[in-house]
Amino acid sequence: MAPTQANATPVYKKAKRRGLNRLSRLRNVLVDLKRAYLRKVWGMDIHPTAQFSLSAKFDRTFPVGVHVGKNSYVAFESRILTHDRTRGLYLHTRIGENCFIGGRSLILPGVEIGDNCVVGAGSVVTKSVPARSVVAGNPARVLQSDIEVVEYGRFATADATESALAEQGEA
Repeated sequence: MAPTQANATPVYKKAKRRGLNRLSRLRNVLVDLKRAYLRKVWGMDIHPTAQFSLSAKFDRTFPVGVHVGKNSYVAFESRILTHDRTRGLYLHTRIGENCFIGGRSLILPGVEIGDNCVVGAGSVVTKSVPARSVVAGNPARVLQSDIEVVEYGRFATADATESALAEQGEA
């Protein structure tokens, strides 16, 4: 456990910023600009606190059907779809608050991902996901329920884990 301050709030050691993480300020500016573009030009409902990788793709065939909740994160090369031309579907696809969508995941049209969810990398989400769940696979299945996450789908225990690794020199 990390040392604590007088107010009993744990003090966690953070991992060193390496590689592209040193450019996070520039990345944040670029994400803000892309979010503004997607919202203003395409009419997508992406909350101002939502974050995403610059390589994440949001469906522009039915752009008003894209909804990303506050403090959620869509990782690299993920796809959020709102249409299926083969069946003539144009549906709203929603990602709740405090969610994490893993890299290269595919969220199909009409799917609703509840608040406080984590979608594993490479998952194909074909059905709606209940709140506070971890899903993964193709097709994605619920692996765990009643999880505790904070902003951006980060597990509540992640700070302690990161701090322990940083103290060992592994992060």
